[in-house]
Amino acid sequence: MSPSTAIPELVLHGGRITTLDTGKPAATAVAMAGGRFTAVGSDHDVMALAGSGTRVIDLKGRSVLPGLIDNHLHIIRGGLNFNMELRWDGVRSLADAMAMLRQQVAITPPPQWVRVVGGFTEHQFAEKRLPTIDELNAVAPDTPVFLLHLYDRALLNAAALRAVGYAKDTPEPPGGQIVRDGDGNPTGLLLAKPNAGILYATLAKGPKLPFEYQLNSTRHFMRDLNRLGVTGAIDAGGGFQNYPEDYEVIRQLSQDGHLTIRLAYNLFTQKPKAEKEDFLNWTKTSKYKQGDDYFRHNGAGEMLVFSAADFEDFRQPRPDMPSSMEGELEDVVRVLAENRWPWRMHATYDETITRALNVFERVNRDIPLKGLHWFFDHAETITERSMDRIAALGGGVAVQHRMAYQGEYFVERYGAAAAAATPPVARMLEKGVRISAGTDATRVASYNPWVSLSWLVTGRTVGGMRIYPQHNCVDRETALRMWTQYVTWFSNEEGSKGQIKVGQLADLIVPTRDFFSCAEADIADITSDLTIVGGKVVYGANGFQQFDDRPLPPAMPEWSPVRRYGGYAAWGNGQAPAAMNQVHACDCGGCAIHGHNHPRAWSTNLPIAEADLKSFWGALGCACWAV
Repeated sequence: MSPSTAIPELVLHGGRITTLDTGKPAATAVAMAGGRFTAVGSDHDVMALAGSGTRVIDLKGRSVLPGLIDNHLHIIRGGLNFNMELRWDGVRSLADAMAMLRQQVAITPPPQWVRVVGGFTEHQFAEKRLPTIDELNAVAPDTPVFLLHLYDRALLNAAALRAVGYAKDTPEPPGGQIVRDGDGNPTGLLLAKPNAGILYATLAKGPKLPFEYQLNSTRHFMRDLNRLGVTGAIDAGGGFQNYPEDYEVIRQLSQDGHLTIRLAYNLFTQKPKAEKEDFLNWTKTSKYKQGDDYFRHNGAGEMLVFSAADFEDFRQPRPDMPSSMEGELEDVVRVLAENRWPWRMHATYDETITRALNVFERVNRDIPLKGLHWFFDHAETITERSMDRIAALGGGVAVQHRMAYQGEYFVERYGAAAAAATPPVARMLEKGVRISAGTDATRVASYNPWVSLSWLVTGRTVGGMRIYPQHNCVDRETALRMWTQYVTWFSNEEGSKGQIKVGQLADLIVPTRDFFSCAEADIADITSDLTIVGGKVVYGANGFQQFDDRPLPPAMPEWSPVRRYGGYAAWGNGQAPAAMNQVHACDCGGCAIHGHNHPRAWSTNLPIAEADLKSFWGALGCACWAV
């Protein structure tokens, strides 16, 4: 147990704790003080340490895991916009998704848009398709609607086309296509061919939230991550995310003590052909590791140079990187190596990884990279030769569950055999390559960690396709370590967090199901009933809500989709929109649009006016309703 002399501030007992500490793999109780674990052991030993001021939580036999850490999350950018976004993450039918859209359009005031921005795929819907532009226009004749599907396409209704100014004379953007009708007028479909620049450049034309609302928005995003069991993340920067301007919100929240996610952030260049100047400036004005355990600098990337960005649209052929890639990349990597900044680099295809490794090895001959925790992100088609070269240079690979959303497209283009080890997670583990897991949310995949854990264990996409044979999947403990302990190498925090161990940061969760014993099909639907960060309860539900000391103000603005639907949803799995404080008791036998009986009573936690409630259930095809 190795107890501390400090009297615990918080003790949890009566649980089944998976510590991921090989020296003490299981326990029933844990004590916390000063933001760290001070004792891990039996109920008898740990409870004996409690004082009169110690808060005690009886876990009543529930399982406990270390807090989950996402190795690649666009949380800073995502937080600025979260309250404006209608999330289709986890929605199981297009009919449900369109009902949500219809309701949101009804309360969104001009000139605001309704944005459905990533985190879903058409394959998760029972209908296996996206809405048509005609359907969007019918639902929203006057309100701009922008719908982003992964990084392959966006759908804009007529009102959105007017808002962004796309017309017959609008030129084709570089790397993208504005699909037109026979008369040359934009139809509303934008395609990434081959890169997503047109998609997020168009999204950037929409209204932004004021600073006070962005603070609120980021807190709500963190709250939903806490609800899903996430306690930490490495932020990978992102397009249209400028430093330091767009980091002011997260900096303010850190200063005010409002962070409920531990965040290590990387700096992402925004200037094609001027990347070296960005990093020369940043290495002079920023210091690697500056910050604290909640908000700290983690180096460069994921964009190092634009000429090396091989976007991950598997509906398009693999893009060839220009001949300028090596020279531009070497200029940047030399700046980083000289300043002892680690980096992360987006690389979807092995062809890009191979060329980048040529650069890294050349720099290493002049400036040894030993001790720098650099790594590739994604690496879907990485080869064994590249794995060996990465290991020899002391690097790593951060994988994300993008294939869970795009696996069907990859199989369609390259075949099932090629998809069977894309990325080759099990083989990288066998070869001893540093590896960890994350999401790459919020646009190309959902931020739900359990979808990633399910993908690692089952080898299935969110649409249900089995893309990996069993020998290319990993066991549950390995998957969990990839989401906890293994991530800490990528933020240079090994031994500081990722396990439930004396001396480590006190981050843990109580999942709604036992991750190790539940059916594989249920893994993706796990959430957290109790989330603790730094020894403080940041989320509590289902018997633990009384311990939650961090209530949030309502989502701003008042028309925010978060007020009605929350974040990650799963309607088709018997869950309601996460925002009603009334009960819908129905005698009609089911919703016409659902095509099945819905629960006879749904209730959650935010009020909706009676007229709006009636309209909501009417949109789902209910013949009767009662409040």
